[in-house]
Amino acid sequence: MPVNSHLDNKTLEELEKKYDSALNTRDNGPVLTRVIYWASICFALYHLWTAGFGTPVDHVHMGIHLSGLFLFIFVGFPLIKSARALEWSGARALAPGNVPLYDWALAALGISAALFLWLSWRGFSGFGFDIDEQALRQGNPSGPDVFFGSILVLTVLEIARRTIGFVLPLIILVFMVYALFGPYMPAQILKHPGVNWQQFVNNMYFPSEGIFGVTLWVVSTVVFHFVLFGVVAQRMGLGQFFVDNAMILAGRYTGGPAKVSVISSAFFGTISGSSIANTVSTGSLTIPNMKKMGYPGHFAGGVEAAASAGGQITPPIMGAASFLMAEYLEVPYTTIVIAAIVPALMHYIGVMSIVHFTAKRLRLPTYTRDQLPNMVAVWKDGWYTIIPLIALLLVLFSGYSPNMAAFIGLNLCIVVGFCGMDRPLTLPIPLALLGFIFWKASPYSGEGYSPEMAGMLAALTILGSLHRNKRQSFRDLFDSFHVGVQYALAVGAASAAVGIVVGVINTTGVGFRLGFMVTGGAADMAATLAPLLDWTGLETFSHSSIQQFLSLVLIAMACILMGAGLPTTALYIMLVAVATPALNQLGVPPLATHMFVLYYGVISEITPPVCASAYAAAGIAGANPFRTGMSAFTLGLGKLMVPMVFVYAPTMLIVLPEYFTLLSFLQVSITCALGVFAIATAVSAYFMAPLNSVWRLLMAIGGILLVAPSGASDLTALAVIAPVIVQQLASLRSERAAA
Repeated sequence: MPVNSHLDNKTLEELEKKYDSALNTRDNGPVLTRVIYWASICFALYHLWTAGFGTPVDHVHMGIHLSGLFLFIFVGFPLIKSARALEWSGARALAPGNVPLYDWALAALGISAALFLWLSWRGFSGFGFDIDEQALRQGNPSGPDVFFGSILVLTVLEIARRTIGFVLPLIILVFMVYALFGPYMPAQILKHPGVNWQQFVNNMYFPSEGIFGVTLWVVSTVVFHFVLFGVVAQRMGLGQFFVDNAMILAGRYTGGPAKVSVISSAFFGTISGSSIANTVSTGSLTIPNMKKMGYPGHFAGGVEAAASAGGQITPPIMGAASFLMAEYLEVPYTTIVIAAIVPALMHYIGVMSIVHFTAKRLRLPTYTRDQLPNMVAVWKDGWYTIIPLIALLLVLFSGYSPNMAAFIGLNLCIVVGFCGMDRPLTLPIPLALLGFIFWKASPYSGEGYSPEMAGMLAALTILGSLHRNKRQSFRDLFDSFHVGVQYALAVGAASAAVGIVVGVINTTGVGFRLGFMVTGGAADMAATLAPLLDWTGLETFSHSSIQQFLSLVLIAMACILMGAGLPTTALYIMLVAVATPALNQLGVPPLATHMFVLYYGVISEITPPVCASAYAAAGIAGANPFRTGMSAFTLGLGKLMVPMVFVYAPTMLIVLPEYFTLLSFLQVSITCALGVFAIATAVSAYFMAPLNSVWRLLMAIGGILLVAPSGASDLTALAVIAPVIVQQLASLRSERAAA
């Protein structure tokens, strides 16, 4: 009998609300709930329109985006989240729609501050004010600028606190204090002249840096669209198609239920910008199935959390951080995707290996053939769901802008999932999309599609309109838009707030000071350790080598701690601003630097005590959250070590010609994979036969030496692992003889 492999949108929505605080908003009563619902649809449609037909000038578009964030967050998220604050308790004069008057006031002030820059850009005269145009106020803000700028700083911090908690706002407040009180810092290296509040607001409020900087711009023009695409595509049926194919690929092999979890989460991670959404969507099926087959609850939850966090480093979307990375590094998007392939594979090799050997050790059964979905039936019923993803990737890898790719992907989701020949009233949508495609291919659109691109997109649109599978209602589409906007609120709030960190770093140069402190502290520790290891005579234990390694470890720890509980895109923005200067001082290539901070930031998703994905998985599994977090962290050991490899051997990233040769790439990648595999056997306590403590230790040491990108360490690793292989072969022969 087939196992349960059906994703139900309503059930998923309830699970997401339960485990993701971004969706757990207060009940606003029937009237305001409808108003906010349709306002969120309009907000999504505005972004969809601007992606295809052109985005307004930066301060206008970001002002509109921020206004939406203020409205939805202050209406949906209470000052202090509690069951009583979230419940509807009837109409009240002091809380219309269950929203206290002070929240309405904060929303109005925030929206006014977000839009004031637009309204006053060309100058303003009236109501007793005579304000010059913005270019003349830059560096010398007017009184209204300081007022609205102050309001914007405070309200941005508040919406970040309400959506993702205290951690990020507290970090930002530390940076603000540093900017304002620079002359009074206790350490000489941290002292700077400081700025007064007027100048601080000038730097945070006016575009190009601060809140209206590149972080909010990229999130409002690219990241929002891909969050929306991920939600709509998953609910249109692509998520179900991923799960079914994962069942077909891995279900019949050793550790099948857990391998299905890993593969489906990797597939889903390619379109999802949220680890928690990934965990809940695929975990609602895979975790109960794993438990039925005998996996402990904490291990089942850990597998799903580790695999879902891996989705945030899996090309092509990478939690939308790939687009930010391309923007920061000023390189083609395809460069980021190619560079991310091998490191992501190492993570999944580690997770899959631990899953495999754990199943061997526990002698767990696998799925039988009759429990698995039929491949022909799955593709017959679900092939059409990959059309939007194919179109999105086609546009993206042809050199067009990411927001254009998202525009095509989202529109094809609508065409494929909700429009059809049997529903004549929906046909204007695919016809309008065809018109847009041919307009973009015409000479009147400026820089548009090539004839080949237009032909392929038109063919996909027609194909998506003609398929005979069941369509969903437009109410389902609007529900998807609404959920997508809710998911984007935390990302938008965090990116706006992180803009303050970026602004402070640009204003004070604290990034370079922190970098110097990290490398200086590592140098002091290396000065103590190096004499103790001189007897080895190895370059690995020289003063400079120890200093570099300790610097990397300190930066990695800071990334994990600072990334706790933040959305992928927001943590990437903040960590790049803080950690990049230190890594640059170590001579690490910029691309490796950005990948390094992203990897260690995402690891915070599965690092106790703050590991949101693991806690969501634990809730589904009915397991201890801390044990689930530890299982997820253990399963993610590959992701923990791989960044060190591509920092020391950037050849793994493929796209850096000054480091890449085919021989070095193969040597580093293959030995790293073997090392991750060996460490997995040590973690699982099983290889060909059970491993006791001594043999596990040898495999762990050998694995670490293989991961280290050095020919000498590889040879040493073989010498360390050889006795284990001999022992395992002997144990295997004994087991077979006994059997």
